[in-house]
Amino acid sequence: MPAVSVIIVAYQSADCLPRCLSALAHQSFRDFEIILIDNASPDGGPDESALPDNARLIRNAENRGFAAANNQGAAEARGRWIALLNPDAFARPSWLAELIGAAERHPDHRMIGSLQLMDEDDDVLDGAGDVYHASGLAWRGGHGDPAGIAPIRDAEIFGPCAAAALYDREMFLAAGGFDERYFCYFEDVDLALRLNLKGERALVAPRAVVRHVGSASSGGRRSDFAVYHGFRNRLWTFIKCTPALVLPLAVPWHLAATLALLAIHTARGGGKPAFRGLWDGLRGAGEFWRARKSALPAEDAFRAYGRAVSFSLTAPLFRGIHEKPLD
Repeated sequence: MPAVSVIIVAYQSADCLPRCLSALAHQSFRDFEIILIDNASPDGGPDESALPDNARLIRNAENRGFAAANNQGAAEARGRWIALLNPDAFARPSWLAELIGAAERHPDHRMIGSLQLMDEDDDVLDGAGDVYHASGLAWRGGHGDPAGIAPIRDAEIFGPCAAAALYDREMFLAAGGFDERYFCYFEDVDLALRLNLKGERALVAPRAVVRHVGSASSGGRRSDFAVYHGFRNRLWTFIKCTPALVLPLAVPWHLAATLALLAIHTARGGGKPAFRGLWDGLRGAGEFWRARKSALPAEDAFRAYGRAVSFSLTAPLFRGIHEKPLD
């Protein structure tokens, strides 16, 4: 059995997938398999004959979404670890070795994030782990900042960005994986929050480096698709995962943050998908409120939330890295 199963979910990824696979072919760590899932790409998807020997191709008859397709890959995986990798993320040769090394050094941290650099300029950060704020906002830590501000040692973070992340497979499956109702966007934030509330921890391994384009299959971070799913799924995560003791503080923050984002997207010409996402989020709110029981374990949820989540008043303005030294 391989130690790691690398899962790649592709959708109209012909422009970037060959480069992604080429980077995996040059990994110094060799004990891995590749599970490539094509979500019914209109362009026909990958050419199976061109794939490496350690790769398996699964062709879906319909686009099941990023969340469901990764769950599908996790169910098929044979490795103890699953490494999720976007087709527009290009790993340095030491990427897998550094992720596994971090996992071995810190066995109590079973979510491990990569240091993501902008593909067009690797002196700029794409992110050093995800940050979640009590207002319900989330961001990739340090996105757009100089790469030099990134941690130089393993550090505890809220959760990994699923564009290039390592998870313990049993933990991932036991948590139910990504919430497939999300389809795409915010599913990694939701999973990290649920796992934190169950006592799991995450770290960033800053020497596990990828270059990342970002949203290559969905039209970009400001596309109608991305804006719609971001608004809807952000609300669902806030409803499902915010502990009751935090709600009196968090609800006003969430309302203010949502209004600010609506104003920003409207000014940019993206108000319609933002309002539509919020409306659909509210329509589904009852279902996610009822899911709170399974998402919020009674014991220590408040303490775990306080450890993992940012309560800083200024953090959403600067969207920096939120890391802590490892215990």
